Amino acid sequence: MKVYEELVARGLIAQVTNEEEIKKMVNEGKAVFYIGFDPTADSLHVGHFMALCLMKRLQMAGNKPIALIGGGTAMIGDPSGRTDMRQMMTRETIDHNVECFKKQMSRFIDFSEDKALLANNADWLLDLNYVQVLRDIGPHFSVNRMLTAECYKQRMEKGLSFLEFNYMIMQSYDFYELFQRYGCNMQFGGDDQWSNMLGGTELIRRKLGKDAHAMTITLLLNSEGKKMGKTQSGAVWLDPEKTTPFEFYQYWRNVADQDVLKCLRMLTFLPLEQIDEMDKWEGSQLNQAKEILAYELTQLVHGKEEAEKAQQASRALFAGGGDATHMPSYALKVEDFREGRIDILGLLCASGLTASRSEARRNVEQGGVSVDGIQEKDVKATYKREDFAGDGKVVKRGKKNFVRVYVEG
Repeated sequence: MKVYEELVARGLIAQVTNEEEIKKMVNEGKAVFYIGFDPTADSLHVGHFMALCLMKRLQMAGNKPIALIGGGTAMIGDPSGRTDMRQMMTRETIDHNVECFKKQMSRFIDFSEDKALLANNADWLLDLNYVQVLRDIGPHFSVNRMLTAECYKQRMEKGLSFLEFNYMIMQSYDFYELFQRYGCNMQFGGDDQWSNMLGGTELIRRKLGKDAHAMTITLLLNSEGKKMGKTQSGAVWLDPEKTTPFEFYQYWRNVADQDVLKCLRMLTFLPLEQIDEMDKWEGSQLNQAKEILAYELTQLVHGKEEAEKAQQASRALFAGGGDATHMPSYALKVEDFREGRIDILGLLCASGLTASRSEARRNVEQGGVSVDGIQEKDVKATYKREDFAGDGKVVKRGKKNFVRVYVEG
């Protein structure tokens, strides 16, 4: 199976501009493609994970990736998928985040011997002349057409600022610039970026009279239609200082039964034949599939040694071993408490024992949850910060999965 056909079989491809041409380029290793990463934090997170895995797959097939860090676009903020405006960041913060991204990307992409490029759009965007951009680029964008773009719809309801309205033009200009500088002939990105990506292919066609291509990656959604990679307390980060290897492992170990095979196909490098065999698994075998998923992804992000440690710690929990001082723990943060309290569903999600509130609700209703040895069957139960003072509380889901929860600081 060639690489493009494998991407299709794994359910990774959402939309393409010219499938036959893209398939030919990718399978022959002739794609010079880019994916953009806006440095809005000092770490990549699970939301970036699938893009990094895609870059790795395509590079292994002989294609050349360009990781574009949005040092310039981050000063504007991408409105895609948001109902509010992003917080403005200083140049110093953006530069710091860029350096953090570079380090983490090297775990996935081989930048040696010109096998890949790392670019920063601040190199060309920050020195642009506004009037010149209006004259050179402005005529090639229809405002009427831009306003119909999916990426602006949610923001239009609350008010789309002119600042954010320019984001599509800036992203399109990135593609145009990369095409000229490095021969970049393809852009990949999340499915919510489709309108912005088409803007780039159209700009290249209008300005240079040449063809460029775009392909979007299927968004990683759980069975409830929500983006994966978030817990009650926030994002699941790739930085071990922000999300420990054990917490990262547990997040994937606790995905819903109906999501595990999809995650194995889309995120791991296991052969499809092996994953297809797991389609027949049910009951306790699904827990084995979740272990495989968690181990493979933790190994990708944190290395084999950390993956093995996390797996051993997790198995100790499921076996009922350990005590309150040695078992894996989770520190509740101030933002975990709303009006001074956290509910039982939020507690289960925050501590990584369940992947969603609906899963947490089912566990509570079925009598499978206890807090410090006391069964909790009230889905509306709440706890104060003081309840987790000292050594905290041992929160347990099922017979073997538990974690010590305490208050940070």
